[in-house]
Amino acid sequence: MNKNTVLAWATFIMILVGLILIALGAFRYNEVAGWGFASVGIGFFAIAWVFNALKGRV
Repeated sequence: MNKNTVLAWATFIMILVGLILIALGAFRYNEVAGWGFASVGIGFFAIAWVFNALKGRV
């Protein structure tokens, strides 16, 4: 595996975890904790976007 493949897998895993966290915030926790889970999920999306942008440049 080269570095682009590693970044692609990291991006995929980050998107998957982000979706899971947003789903937890939306469906499992209806209180203030749900907002926290959703915001952390959006943060995972932002980091995955950076990983995707780094492919081919590192």
